[in-house]
Amino acid sequence: MKTLKIAVLVSGNGSNLQVLIDKMQAGKLPIDIVAVVSNKADAYALTRAKNANIPAFVIDKNEQGKTYKRAEFERLALDVLKPLGVDLVVLAGFMKILTPLFINGVKDELNAPMINLHPSLLPAYKGLDTHERVLKSGERYHGCSVHLVTAELDAGQILSQAVLEVHPNDTPATLQNKVHALEHQLLPRTIDFIARGVIDVEDVSDVYRFWGN
Repeated sequence: MKTLKIAVLVSGNGSNLQVLIDKMQAGKLPIDIVAVVSNKADAYALTRAKNANIPAFVIDKNEQGKTYKRAEFERLALDVLKPLGVDLVVLAGFMKILTPLFINGVKDELNAPMINLHPSLLPAYKGLDTHERVLKSGERYHGCSVHLVTAELDAGQILSQAVLEVHPNDTPATLQNKVHALEHQLLPRTIDFIARGVIDVEDVSDVYRFWGN
């Protein structure tokens, strides 16, 4: 079993990052988080990384105080990650849409797969506001997915999913909380399965699914 060197891209609170940190430090997940990269200087995820002595990189604004254009951000992020020997790039609460420049760069320059955690049962409900849309559509089931990142938004090969039942009294807020709890289980399980070879990102034979509460 290989210890995966992973880089985590974040934009906000970083609760999923914290789960990975906790499991790594407890020896329950065969990973070494070698970098956390944020496109937001005020992301609390950066504090989580620093508290765990993980190198944290902010790519937000240039010296003139202007937000980096997408291509500039992506090139700088690749330059940060390239010397680190990253085995896996994880998007966890990363809210910037990536272009082929970065996606192909991770594949060709880093020679690493990239996965994203999305709050819906893909291929349904790509994009934003998934909890509101699920309720409005009257769906019986909801959940979250981990998938490979491709140039098409939320359209890469699905690796794993966690499923829950939508209750009549659910609101967008309650669904969000329930899905967050599932995310905290699904992401580390998926990374563990990748490290152990249970999931082969080069040849995905099946989607791993489990039921939540």
